[in-house]
Amino acid sequence: MSDPLPQGATIGILGGGQLGRMLSVAASRLGLRCHIFEPGEAPPAGQVADAVTTAAYDDRAALEAFAASVDVITYEFENIPTEALDLLQALKPIRPGREALRVSQDRLTEKTFLTDLGLRTAPFADITDADSLMQALEIIGAPAILKTRRFGYDGKGQARILKLEDAGPALEEMRGAPAILEGFVEFSHEVSVIAARSADGAVACFDPGENVHREGILRTTTVPARLTTAQRTDAVLLAAKILNALNYVGVMGVELFVTPQGLLVNEIAPRVHNSGHWTQNGCTIDQFEQHIRAVANWPLGDGSRYADVQMENLIGDDLDKLPDLSHEADTAIHLYGKAEVKAGRKMGHVNRIVRG
Repeated sequence: MSDPLPQGATIGILGGGQLGRMLSVAASRLGLRCHIFEPGEAPPAGQVADAVTTAAYDDRAALEAFAASVDVITYEFENIPTEALDLLQALKPIRPGREALRVSQDRLTEKTFLTDLGLRTAPFADITDADSLMQALEIIGAPAILKTRRFGYDGKGQARILKLEDAGPALEEMRGAPAILEGFVEFSHEVSVIAARSADGAVACFDPGENVHREGILRTTTVPARLTTAQRTDAVLLAAKILNALNYVGVMGVELFVTPQGLLVNEIAPRVHNSGHWTQNGCTIDQFEQHIRAVANWPLGDGSRYADVQMENLIGDDLDKLPDLSHEADTAIHLYGKAEVKAGRKMGHVNRIVRG
């Protein structure tokens, strides 16, 4: 393992959204700098970072200059073009490693990886055409959900199949993209574990949080989640198993369904995660600092929770509630600095300390 990054070292972050912004803030508290690489103009992370490169992911010269200016590279989202990663990896270490990205970028690859580890997921099948979809529906049944294998987030790239007649229109919604069919799972609620692993193999997990989604977008995460002691232990051990199998370095979000038969893995995200924002006001070391510590080869921090917290996303016009929120007791406001309010766009979040 290489030495810890010294004060003044620079972490390169691919992506300039709110996660990159909060990573940059965490790094600055540790005396580390951040350089953002982002194709879009005026990214939220650029407001708090030491440097920003505005260039496309196929701009070879810009990527090379970016790599030359940093000591290690991390990322705030999964869908980074492979060609860019190939170039960067030859120049500077990328943490978490490429295998985690390869697995998580494709839903079929991810589900196969998880089941090969002996973990349980929703039933799934590879969909290449109408015939394979009908064959899969005969086995999995309806209702089910058809998803693009790549580039889906916040409910995008998905179509529900409630009855067999929905199969054709659902396939058309995929627009020819490779797809996966997933069976519906009967679950009482969803939880997620935010877990971290360092290069020396140490693993630290935050308490599982309970998630509520609406229209495919996370609305709230509450800790503690409704779990038995055994379920809580299983969730943490399951997350650690995934991290170790990937030889992972950094923070990962692991989403789980709570079912009468046990915990099922919904998906993994090889980065800091929306459902971990509660750690900013419920823990001394939050998920963003934990990630920076891991990629910088610092020791992982103690992620123990000292308060019950509910995180609520501020989406689109939710920002209109800001005057009232600013008067609420025990409420911490985190805004992302986005210039334009759009429906379905995450503009910020609040963390409410829950007392009694």
